[in-house]
Amino acid sequence: MAYSLSDESDAPRVTPAVRWLIGINVLIYFLQLTVVGPADMTRALGFEVGDLSSRGWTILTHLFVHEGIWALLFTVITLVGFGSRLERIWGPGPFVRYYLICGLGGWLAHLMFARDVPLIGATAAIYGLMLAYAVRWPDDEVYLFFAVPIKVKWLVAGLAVTSLVLGIVQDGTGTAHFASLGGFVAGWLYLQVGASGSLQRLRQRVSHAPDISDDPPRAVPRSAPRPRERQDIDEIVARSNKATVMKRPSTAPAPRPVPAVRPSEAMDVVLDKIHRHGMASLTVEERRLLDEMSRRLRKD
Repeated sequence: MAYSLSDESDAPRVTPAVRWLIGINVLIYFLQLTVVGPADMTRALGFEVGDLSSRGWTILTHLFVHEGIWALLFTVITLVGFGSRLERIWGPGPFVRYYLICGLGGWLAHLMFARDVPLIGATAAIYGLMLAYAVRWPDDEVYLFFAVPIKVKWLVAGLAVTSLVLGIVQDGTGTAHFASLGGFVAGWLYLQVGASGSLQRLRQRVSHAPDISDDPPRAVPRSAPRPRERQDIDEIVARSNKATVMKRPSTAPAPRPVPAVRPSEAMDVVLDKIHRHGMASLTVEERRLLDEMSRRLRKD
């Protein structure tokens, strides 16, 4: 049994999903001791091969049934020590999804290699959490049996080898060690090609993307003028610039509304507005007036 030492300021705060998982495990164990009984609880929520067609829920519910108090304590301590830190980085949803996927990997390995043994316990899911922790913080130290310091990466490697050896020696009997290996394999595959790996790669790509320029965007007209119209407009703007230099007052007045009468004065206002603010600042009426003046110039 091991627990994690973390230097984070908020440790050992228990995260929401970890609290729920611990609460479900403790509640089921309490019912197992007081109301249902171990054998009946195993039959109700544990998995056996014959349950595939009639009791499909046992594929997941076996994760919450424990053989004894030590198995429950191992689950609780590992969830607090390893799971809380992972959930703080991943978030509750991805954390629970990863936990269940590792549990399903253990169920599949058990189905393949140890079909005659009932499957209960969260060892596959817990080992998957420990693997993810070792991948993220391989050199963190934990205390094995609360006494022997060991790095997480060596602890996980030792558990994987032990599960493999015991699974081969026991030859499909006793504790479901192959299920533990299935949790390791499912966790490794998920970290390589699953949602967490894809999200991490996406974050890396975004972090290397160049910053967007701070220059403000320029206004773009809805449609570019035709070449002939552009030439006429440039000619009008050039004339306006000359007139504006000659008659511009020392203090620039605010743009005035286009008068309803006297087209020449309205045209002066439009030209002055083009000179000051550009073509994009014209209203629909002002554009119509400018187009009409362009047509008159072409006729002349």
